[in-house]
Amino acid sequence: MQRLHSLDPADAPAKSAELLDELIGRRGPAGPMVTAMAHSPALLQGYLDFSRAMKRVKLSQALSEKVSLALQEWIGCALCLDAHTHAALKAGLSETDVSLARQGTSTDQREAALMAYAVRVLAEPASIRDEDVAELREHGWSDRIIADTVGLVALNLLTGSFNLVAGLEPASAEQSTKEKPAHVH
Repeated sequence: MQRLHSLDPADAPAKSAELLDELIGRRGPAGPMVTAMAHSPALLQGYLDFSRAMKRVKLSQALSEKVSLALQEWIGCALCLDAHTHAALKAGLSETDVSLARQGTSTDQREAALMAYAVRVLAEPASIRDEDVAELREHGWSDRIIADTVGLVALNLLTGSFNLVAGLEPASAEQSTKEKPAHVH
């Protein structure tokens, strides 16, 4: 059950209304996460800015979705899992790729190492050691990718945590066949 209600721009604080109007003007209807975030203009602004910035990561869209699926499986956000599953399939991943990603792994050893690192950054960041970073480099991951992945973890933690607190769930099967509003990083 939704605990934080979605706001129309007319009912939102002034800064949130401005942000929602701009977003709706560019992309069409805003999703339930964004409209619920509108209660906090600071949170909404931060999320939108961070989300836009993270679109410039060096990871491919497919790998970014795999990492997000692994993270959201751990966080437990059904809405995010639904959105990232749709985005992963749209990015060309197979059902098997999606299933493996939700388990935090991949058939590609290099990707599996990065996904395991991302989950550790989420679950136990203090456990990351010099050897772990060296191993990622041995797999061919650059410092930029290693840093970008921390950003992707932070964005997924923000969205997943917010959705869980707000009580946001995926649309019913009937509704999920309709066009999904833009709302996910």
